[in-house]
Amino acid sequence: MQNKFAWISTPDELWEDKKEMITTALESGIDHVLDLDDIENIKKLGNVKIIANSDEADIYLIGINGEGDGFVDLKDDFTDSVDIANAKKAKSEGKTVCAYIKITDKAHEQLAVKLGSIVDYIILVGTDWTIIPLENIIADLQKEDVEIIAAVRDLDGAKVALETLEHGTDGILFEANDFNQIKKIAQEVVEASQSKYELKIATVTNVKPLGSGDRVCVDTTDMMKPGEGMLIGSYSKSMFLVHSESLESEYVASRPFRVNAGPVQAYVMVPGNKTRYLSELVAGDEVLIVNTEGESRTAYVGRSKIERRPLILIEAEFEGQTIRTLLQNAETIRIVDENDNPLSVAEVKPGDKVKVYIESNARHFGIAIDETIIEQ
Repeated sequence: MQNKFAWISTPDELWEDKKEMITTALESGIDHVLDLDDIENIKKLGNVKIIANSDEADIYLIGINGEGDGFVDLKDDFTDSVDIANAKKAKSEGKTVCAYIKITDKAHEQLAVKLGSIVDYIILVGTDWTIIPLENIIADLQKEDVEIIAAVRDLDGAKVALETLEHGTDGILFEANDFNQIKKIAQEVVEASQSKYELKIATVTNVKPLGSGDRVCVDTTDMMKPGEGMLIGSYSKSMFLVHSESLESEYVASRPFRVNAGPVQAYVMVPGNKTRYLSELVAGDEVLIVNTEGESRTAYVGRSKIERRPLILIEAEFEGQTIRTLLQNAETIRIVDENDNPLSVAEVKPGDKVKVYIESNARHFGIAIDETIIEQ
């Protein structure tokens, strides 16, 4: 599952009222605003991207006062199309371009497909997204490098758009005119972005203390609960669920924002079903927090701390496949057993059943591909 996103359009209100809605959106994690009138004022509110038909905008909008919104008549063969010409011109000038199209008939549906091969984003405005046009456009543009955004009225519309054809749209646009709705739609986008990882039960076959090595602690900007951690392993396609330091211990206080992850060469799962080396993580990077049910959410790295510590090798087997990982050899470092309980590496032994994730495809530069790669 990819990360979904939400944009807001501003209501037709006085600036002070509009300002409160935009501020609420920013506080809810929505940082893209479609507004044609108050670009300078909005930029003063924070680090926000403006979508408008202006050279001052961060994302240049075409389709307003054009064929996209019905202001200009659209010819069936698209000859002399104003929107297509404007999109090509803006792209040639190096701009990030977004097209705005009201899907009122088949011709505008086809215009969306035409523009989808040119622009970076495309906003689709429809009367009812429970009908076919959205499915058609998503299917026709699936191979194009364009982000599809559905304009929706409410939370129910957001759910439909984000789930259409399983993949759904990449994002949604809605008018920010209600504080509660802004927060609810923002949360729906977060939930729609969550991947689900099918965790398997593997049997521990070997536990071996090693000498010292450079290990990585990943401190995130989120507080993790018991049962949450990260998918980490020596192999990019098979990983252990390494528990967060959210539990109290007689040795150290809990650090619920931290996963003591493993040595520098180990892999960690990140958003987009990709992996990174632990040694690559720096402040601001995205990582996945995964719970015992395989449900995930995105968090940001606050810092990555590398220190030399004694290590331990843990090997497990699932259906004839060997899985390995190295972790710091300390009582507070835990994996997760078959009953969803944290299991300290100081207590783990052959025969224990633990939760792991197995990827069917190999990986190249952290991306899952259909290729044979042997990791040992």
